[in-house]
Amino acid sequence: MAAFMLWAGQAEAEPLPQLFDVTGVAADDTLNIRAAPTAQAEVIGTLAPDARGIEVTARDSRGTWGRINVGEGTGWVFLRYMAARGVHIDNYNLPVGLRCFGTEPFWSLHHDDGDLIYEAMGEEPERFALEIAQDAMLRDDLRRMIRAEGGVVAYVHAAPDCSDGMSDRLFGLGVGLMPGPEAALLTGCCSLAPAVPVK
Repeated sequence: MAAFMLWAGQAEAEPLPQLFDVTGVAADDTLNIRAAPTAQAEVIGTLAPDARGIEVTARDSRGTWGRINVGEGTGWVFLRYMAARGVHIDNYNLPVGLRCFGTEPFWSLHHDDGDLIYEAMGEEPERFALEIAQDAMLRDDLRRMIRAEGGVVAYVHAAPDCSDGMSDRLFGLGVGLMPGPEAALLTGCCSLAPAVPVK
C-alpha cells in the first residue's frame, strides 16, 4: 500500500499536459482506453503496447488515471502503464511540439525554428520571427507570454478543460492570441502532440 501511495504521489507531481509512452504491456496485449477513470468503465479504444507520444491532459482526483484525447472525444488510461517523457523546452523557451488552434474563424499557430507560423482559414500562412517567449520562472510551469514581429502577441496558460469548440476533446492548455496590433483577440487551445491513434 505504501508503495502504491508513493507511486501515486510521484504521478501527481508530474506536470500536465505532457507526453507519455505505453509501458509494461505485453507485446501481444493492448492498453484499454476507458470512458471513465475506473476499470469498470466501458472500453472505448486501445493503445498498442509500443504506443508513444500520447498526450495526457488531466488526471482523475486520485492521480491514477490520465485523460487523453481519442477520436472526437476523451478517454482514460491507467497511468501505471504510462511512462512520462517530461516536457522538453526548445532553444526558444517554448515546449517542444506546442501547437495552438481555435475556431470562429479557424486558425492555428505553431513554432518552427525561431518563427511563429499563423494560419487562418482561406488565407496564406504567415511567418513571424519570434522575439520573446517569457516563462514565469517556475519549474514545470508551461505559461508563456509570446511576442513576435508584426505585433503578434500570445499568452499560453493552464486550462485543464480547454475545448476546441468542434468536438468533445479536452486539452490542458489555453491560449489568447492577437495575430497583429489591430487584430481581434482570438482564443483557443494548445496541444503538445497530434491526435491519439486508436484501434
